[in-house]
Amino acid sequence: MELRLDTLGVMRDFLRSCTRLAVVPVFGLALTTAPHLHAMKPMESAVQDGVQQFGSLGVCPLESGEKVLDCRIGYRTWGRLNANGSNAILVPMWFTGISAQLVDSVGAGKLFDSSKYYVVIVDPLSNGISTSPSNSVEQPRMMFPSITIHDMVEAEYALATRVLDLKHVHAVLGTSMGGMQTFEWIVAHPDFMDCAIPIVGSPRLTSYDLLLWRAEEDGVRADPAWQMGNYSKNPALPQVAILHAMNLTTPAHYARETTRDNFAAAYAGYGTTGVDSYDANNRIYGLEAMIHQDVAHGGSLEDAAHRVHARVLVIASKQDHMVNPGPALAFAPLIHAQTLVLDSDCGHLVSNCEAETVRRAVSDFLGAN
Repeated sequence: MELRLDTLGVMRDFLRSCTRLAVVPVFGLALTTAPHLHAMKPMESAVQDGVQQFGSLGVCPLESGEKVLDCRIGYRTWGRLNANGSNAILVPMWFTGISAQLVDSVGAGKLFDSSKYYVVIVDPLSNGISTSPSNSVEQPRMMFPSITIHDMVEAEYALATRVLDLKHVHAVLGTSMGGMQTFEWIVAHPDFMDCAIPIVGSPRLTSYDLLLWRAEEDGVRADPAWQMGNYSKNPALPQVAILHAMNLTTPAHYARETTRDNFAAAYAGYGTTGVDSYDANNRIYGLEAMIHQDVAHGGSLEDAAHRVHARVLVIASKQDHMVNPGPALAFAPLIHAQTLVLDSDCGHLVSNCEAETVRRAVSDFLGAN
C-alpha cells in the first residue's frame, strides 16, 4: 500500500543537525556492569520520566572484531511498561542527535505517546552521550574503534534485553540515521518487534549519499583546526556546515528561507558557528557508520528482506537531498511495507514542516492490529 500526499511532515524538533543543545550531565539509574547485568525492571523503576540514564554493558563487540571498552549506552524513558510487556517503543537517534532533543516530542497525544507506550529513546554509540571518541577514557579520540550501524543496533539490543529486561517491543522507529538503525533492527532482530517505522532512512546508501557523506568527512579531516583529532578546542568546520546546509533541504527552500538580502550574514555565520558544538571526532565516526550502512552486509537486499517479520511503514521524502529515498522505497515492496511518500521542498527536514500529519500517520500505524 502506498500513500502519497503533497505536504506531510514528521518529527518535531527533528534533525537540527547544524544546531546543538547544551548537554548538562544528569545522574540516572545506577546499573551494574557486564558480563552479567541486572537492573530494576521498568515498572519497578522510580526514575522520573525523561531523565538521562546509562546502561553499562562492559565490552561491546563490533563487526570488525574490535571492541568498545567500558561501553555505556545513554537512554531516557517515559511511561510504564504494561503487565504483559507489550507496549514498549524504542527510538534510536539521528546523526548528531541526542535524546535530550526529543524530550518535547514525548507525552500524551504527542509523536511518542507515553500515555499509551513505554517510550525508550536511545543515544547511539559515538553521539557524545553514549561511549564515544569524545568521552572514552580507554579509547579516546581517534583511538576509538570503527563502528557501524549494525554495531549501534547490537549495543541497543543489549541495552533493551540486558538492562531494561525487555523481551519484545511493540515498535522500533527512528529518523534519518535513526531510520537506518530501524532498517537494521528489522533485519538483525526480526522477531523483537511487532512493527517498525523508518523515517527518511535507508537500508543501503546510493552513490549520491556517499558523495555527500565522504565530502563531509573529508571536510573535517582537511580543516587545519582538526589537528588529526587532537584539537584542544572543537573546530567550527565551516565548509562542513555549508555542505550540510546545501543538502539538508532543497534549493527552493533555502532560497525562500535565506534571501539575497540576509545571505551575507547567514554565510558569515557558517564561519563562526560552523556545525556548532558537535564534537568533530564523533562526527567522523557517525559519518563512517552511515557510509557503510548496508542491511544486506554485502549480500542482496532480497535475501535481507526474507529475514523481516515485522509490519513496516516506510516514510520517505521525495525531495530528500541528504538521504536518497530510492533504496528505502525499493526495499519496501520486498518486505511488504506500507509507504508514505512526502513531497515538500523541505527535503530531508520534511517531517519538521508538517509534523502533525506524520504524528497522525505514526499513531495510526502503531495502533493498528
